[in-house]
Amino acid sequence: MQPPDYNPGWQAFQHLMTEIDVPAKTILLREGEVSRQAYQILRGCIRLWFNDNGRDITFQFFFEGQGVSSIESFRTGRPSLFYMETVEPCTLRVITKADFDKMLAEAPGFKELIEASIYQRLEHYFALFLSRIRDTPHQRYLDLIKDHPEIIRRVPQHYIASYLGITPVSLSRIRNKTDKTRR
Repeated sequence: MQPPDYNPGWQAFQHLMTEIDVPAKTILLREGEVSRQAYQILRGCIRLWFNDNGRDITFQFFFEGQGVSSIESFRTGRPSLFYMETVEPCTLRVITKADFDKMLAEAPGFKELIEASIYQRLEHYFALFLSRIRDTPHQRYLDLIKDHPEIIRRVPQHYIASYLGITPVSLSRIRNKTDKTRR
């Protein structure tokens, strides 16, 4: 299976990546550790989260075809501000920092792809930030259904509640209310 952004010019660099299978609920990176690897998801889902006084707060999900790392830590060597954990069993391509830098310097189009990915992630964080200020939890849930139905289908409810900034009980109420109005 080739990712959607696959570029045949990168075949010369495929040996730099290792394919691994990882069970669900595997911590790939802990908050406070330095990120030494980046991942491309071939199958599965990964969530990013941080610990807030004993509560885990989910702030992003990644699915097939997407790359994921603690980019700030990976790039600078500073400790990660969050955890990276598989939600489902995953098949991942893994690349080390040194090999990533080699690809960045030598693979045709790779730098542009990474730049586009970083901008996309920045746009996601900006929209999430504004949504938390502007929208009600119910509106955030409706937007999630419309914009990211794969999250609703594939991610456990307690992670979705955390992502929306609400409790699982509140999410259940919102879902019940939404289901009644959709009938």
